[in-house]
Amino acid sequence: MRFAAFRDGDQEGLAIVSPNGQIHGLQQGAEGYPGSLDHLVQLGRDALHGAAAALANGPQIDLEQTILLPPLSAPGKIICVGLNYVDHSVESGFTVPDYPTLFTRFTSSIVGCGAAIVRPSVSAQLDYEGEMVAIIGVGGRHICEDDALDHVLGYSIFNDASVRDYQRKSPQWTIGKNFDGTGAFGPYLVTADELPPGANGLHIQTRLNGVVVQDASTSDMVFRVARLVSILSEAVTLSPGDIIVSGTPAGVGMARNPPLFMKHGDVCEVEIEGIGVLRNPIKDEVVVATNENGAAR
Repeated sequence: MRFAAFRDGDQEGLAIVSPNGQIHGLQQGAEGYPGSLDHLVQLGRDALHGAAAALANGPQIDLEQTILLPPLSAPGKIICVGLNYVDHSVESGFTVPDYPTLFTRFTSSIVGCGAAIVRPSVSAQLDYEGEMVAIIGVGGRHICEDDALDHVLGYSIFNDASVRDYQRKSPQWTIGKNFDGTGAFGPYLVTADELPPGANGLHIQTRLNGVVVQDASTSDMVFRVARLVSILSEAVTLSPGDIIVSGTPAGVGMARNPPLFMKHGDVCEVEIEGIGVLRNPIKDEVVVATNENGAAR
């Protein structure tokens, strides 16, 4: 199953992409609308199957005429993995880790496919990082590696756009990874049964203005999905709707000579075999002081 969350006018909706490429969906308030993916993921796989059947009976949707939203609008946890491809560790000047390099993102940093990734006014060092996302469907703690994939509901794509100079302002990477509008997520949630176990062996590629800048396979990850789930659950209770952003391969702009950073007017695409293409333009931040609701003050 392949789901997409969208907004058309002032109404949000949910769509299902059929194997033949047809897209059907329902908006909030329509008869049979099954709810958001955030809600359905909490209910489990059976709820997703029921939602797919309801959506398939809805009208056809042209997603290009809507605003695509992140598959999950409010993941409970966004756990990111750094240095999870050998070549990327080397290009970044680090030894390959024997324990995952972990950091978190905030939901305020997330945007959907087609939305602008925002280059902040305080930096010109906005870097691309194409990554695969594992979405937790069954929670738990102390999950053994052999059982870990039973806890993964599906997969998606992330562009972990990083503000490099702010990332290096302190030993912790948090601030450089959490500027508003820098974490692109989508366009689909693809259930695990449509992909190889652990989504292993999938081609992952990042393109900046049509030029390939990252090209690898998910089989190149140091810590694959099952291992990540198991390691994380040693410390943290994983819950349905948590996401694991599993790391980026070599080719990031920071490591190039000269460095290659994203700028206003660029377009960045991350494509993962069997999942889709996450495409986002880059726009400079327009500085306006706002309150917590985003209203100017």
